[in-house]
Amino acid sequence: MTDTLRLAIILNPDLPPGLLANTAGAIGIGLAAKFPMLAGNSLTDAKGAMIDVSSKYPVPILQGTTDHIKALMFKALDAGGERGVVAFPAFARSLHAYEEYENTFKQRDLHDEVIDGLGLVGPEKWIKSLTGNLKLLR
Repeated sequence: MTDTLRLAIILNPDLPPGLLANTAGAIGIGLAAKFPMLAGNSLTDAKGAMIDVSSKYPVPILQGTTDHIKALMFKALDAGGERGVVAFPAFARSLHAYEEYENTFKQRDLHDEVIDGLGLVGPEKWIKSLTGNLKLLR
């Protein structure tokens, strides 16, 4: 990726705190899987305690209605180039095994689904064009 990399996570602010945290965590894992350079190394402190890096980039957590999140998702999916789009459809919460999610997903139409969260990674200009008008989640 030649442009400056940027990422954002957009969540439905109406979710309870536990579901917000779960959604953000799951999306973050998906973004890092797509672009391992988002983290992937370790740091050692002065006394030798070594930790894995959480993120090399800021991770703004933004808010949007489920309709806005869905519209952003489809706009992002239509974009070309090197980018990552990680969606968290609400139906995923009722499934407890990845294989079940994978099989169920094939039978769903995202146009008809509630999307609780969305993670985006890509060139800075592209991310800003999609998320520049969104407020931070507070």
